[in-house]
Amino acid sequence: MAKDKLVTRSYIFILAANFLLYFGFYLLLPILPFYLTEVFHSSNATIGLILSCYTIAALCMRPFSGYLLDTFARKPLYLFAYFIFTGIFAGYLFAGALTLFTILRIFHGFAFGTVTVGGNTIVIDIMPSSRRGEGLGYYGMMNNTAMSIGPMVGLFMHEVYSFEVIFICAFVSCFIGLIMASLVKTPARKCVKREAISLDRFILIKGIPAGIDLMLLSVPYGMTTTYVAIYAKNMGITSGIGLFFTFMAIGMAVSRLFSGKQVDKGRIRTVISWGMYLVCACYFLLSACNFLMDYSRVATTGIFFAIALLLGVGFGTMFPAFNTLFVNLAPNAQRGTATSTYLTSWDMGIGAGVLIGGYIGQFATFDKAFFFGACLTVFSVIYFKIKVAPHFEINKLR
Repeated sequence: MAKDKLVTRSYIFILAANFLLYFGFYLLLPILPFYLTEVFHSSNATIGLILSCYTIAALCMRPFSGYLLDTFARKPLYLFAYFIFTGIFAGYLFAGALTLFTILRIFHGFAFGTVTVGGNTIVIDIMPSSRRGEGLGYYGMMNNTAMSIGPMVGLFMHEVYSFEVIFICAFVSCFIGLIMASLVKTPARKCVKREAISLDRFILIKGIPAGIDLMLLSVPYGMTTTYVAIYAKNMGITSGIGLFFTFMAIGMAVSRLFSGKQVDKGRIRTVISWGMYLVCACYFLLSACNFLMDYSRVATTGIFFAIALLLGVGFGTMFPAFNTLFVNLAPNAQRGTATSTYLTSWDMGIGAGVLIGGYIGQFATFDKAFFFGACLTVFSVIYFKIKVAPHFEINKLR
């Protein structure tokens, strides 16, 4: 029996749009702490607070964007959010004060919260349900590909060019992505009678247990994407730090090639469990790198980059599985809500990770921050086994 067709023109366009969106995002991510330090002379705690505003704004917007995407035409809302997200990169060029920069980050977070939910929902609409896990895996692989290139390019440009040049490059990337997004053709939606506005219009109630678990996992992820470059420099790794993101993204991309297919075979719980075990081990080892530096700088540097690859495999294995888990708990008319709940949970953890990591780094050290994150992954494994997996088996719709 022939497989349903996954690769179409619209699917390719939305993959390109997703890649270019995240390339602009990841281009700035590792250099923003340096920007705040070098331009505004901010402390680690202040950096954590300001950068977490972006994620907090995104997660505040997620539930509302999910409701809007389930209620109105999805593509226009997606394109509008993409346009705002792109335009704010230009605004950074004129943010001469820390207050103005913080305000722009907040609005950037609002736009990011909407455009990512829109993209995730639309890609589900245009792919066959029989290949959803695989399709989401490739879609997410675009994020990982951007992650493998963006931070490395951003850190390289930080050494050679001004921050203004980096902001312009991020703007150009997202502008081209906006053009790609406009070329996506979405299927006509059937009219769905809406019930009175209630909590489950904004949050997938059945997805709350999985959301809590995902949030615990995303706290150390938020610490990693924001502070791992500073952590590496503090340990004495002064060159090639951008390769950490490259190795992490390679691991994610490779794991997505097979994890999505396993999800489509009904092995969601198994895929998530193995990803959790790997991530848990990696964070304990990452927190120990500062200690291991006293024994062998060369070996520890190798371990540091190996951790990046394995973290990528772990998270890349879990991402499409968790996304599918949320969608399988919701009726078709609540795909936007399911997607927003999935991403809201993720953003809540990332925001907490950026904030907590900044404070621990300010008053202790970053290895302590990563050890704290490692402990959270242990709790996530236990909670998944006790609560999330049984709850999913009882409540799944497909």
